Amino acid sequence: MTTLSETKHAGGFLVWEVLRDYTRETITVASGAGKLEPGTVLGKITTGGKYTELAPAATNGSQNAAGILWDGLDATSADGQAVALVRGPAILNKSEVTFPAGATDAQMTAAITALAAVGIILR
Repeated sequence: MTTLSETKHAGGFLVWEVLRDYTRETITVASGAGKLEPGTVLGKITTGGKYTELAPAATNGSQNAAGILWDGLDATSADGQAVALVRGPAILNKSEVTFPAGATDAQMTAAITALAAVGIILR
């Protein structure tokens, strides 16, 4: 018997959004961010405005949640262009959103609060 497993899909975390042309933007993900999957919580680096995976211990701006990656991307060795959900109103399935490994409950709560401030609600 063959066992099949399904990976995350682009936008699979989305429950509802007001208008995709308003809530989504094409962004640049900084080189070194690694392989990111759809639904990854992103932080925005203050200098240069590039995005990377949320880094709660950082001090360069990426410690603040600023969006959700729409589709998977490999930014291991070069900057990458991607689509991200960066404003709402939008509602997301919290169980389909990926926080960084090792993020504490307090850090995840801070990220959820920051996303809610721009209209991205996790339920």
